[in-house]
Amino acid sequence: MKLIQLDIERLEPSTSHKSSYVLLLREIGGDRKLPIVIGPCNAGSIAIYLESDQNPERPLTHDIIKSVTNSFSITISRVVIHTLLEGVFHSSFFCFLDGDEEIEIDARTSEAIAIAIRMGCPIFTYNDILQEAGVVLTDNY
Repeated sequence: MKLIQLDIERLEPSTSHKSSYVLLLREIGGDRKLPIVIGPCNAGSIAIYLESDQNPERPLTHDIIKSVTNSFSITISRVVIHTLLEGVFHSSFFCFLDGDEEIEIDARTSEAIAIAIRMGCPIFTYNDILQEAGVVLTDNY
């Protein structure tokens, strides 16, 4: 199946899930958006990098992962949101160790995206997920 690249459009408090946030991903080259509900900890970790050009005073977990991957020559090539099961997105990130065979690592979608932001790698999903959970928003919402 063909992968569809996504970009982060915005992160905002959820109006329907108390103490949660909505991470809105947009289809590159298309009109669909993929809303993903995430918890406050990962929302905070993502927001730091979306809203600021400064690093936190002390490293967060995702920053430590970036340091480890850089220290051991691990390249994270992409994040893929591959499954939607009972309203929960499942994702993986893909990495290479010293350019060898690619390894797939299962991850929570919010964790994978927080890592992708730090590593500067692309985020993808499949058309069937966008068809099932994607929305077309108007009036900048």
